Amino acid sequence: MFETFGGYLVYLAALILIPIWAQMKVKSAYSKYSRIASSSGMSGAQVARKILDNNGLYNVTVEPVKGQLTDHYDPRKKAVRLSENNYYGNSVAGAAVAAHEVGHAMQDAEDYAFLRFRHSLVPIANFGSNTAIFIILGGILMEASGLLLLGIAFMSFAVLFQLVTLPVEFNASSRAMEQVVSAGVIRNDEEKRTKKVLDAAALTYVAAALVAVLELVRFIMMFLAMNRD
Repeated sequence: MFETFGGYLVYLAALILIPIWAQMKVKSAYSKYSRIASSSGMSGAQVARKILDNNGLYNVTVEPVKGQLTDHYDPRKKAVRLSENNYYGNSVAGAAVAAHEVGHAMQDAEDYAFLRFRHSLVPIANFGSNTAIFIILGGILMEASGLLLLGIAFMSFAVLFQLVTLPVEFNASSRAMEQVVSAGVIRNDEEKRTKKVLDAAALTYVAAALVAVLELVRFIMMFLAMNRD
């Protein structure tokens, strides 16, 4: 896959820099728009509660959680958890993040196909993430193509999980935009700002999926080269 050492260094740099760039974009967008208040004056918790109630999801709770950008939806507890700044604060970024997490709650309530598929992948994807690299390294060191192929198979499930995550996240963001507009949380001139926050967050998932695919392709190329030799 890499004809020169320089080519390998470029590839390695890409694996490191792509996620860093995505994280910087997220933090930059979040930092900028968390300082801009939304016209509704609603806190993130109020935004989440309003959208949940508008969609009949009265059983889903909204809770604060410590940390920054630790916002998430817990399908087991049916809880939208927002970082304290977003939960208590009033900002364009907080409204966007709150609506996005509610988007996941809506997916859960509707039994959204990609979300259901992603949940089914969790056990084997976790196993693949934790063990595949060691199996692959063992196959490379021992020049055992069968062991390398086994590691690639396990890794492929982890990569599949990353890929399935993309439509789940994009759909949640799409729902978020629709909901904040229909619920009157933002004005027309705030839509572009809200979308920038959601788009920046999506970049982290795109970057993670891209890195995962690149790594998988690299090991597949190693396997093919090993069998040619």
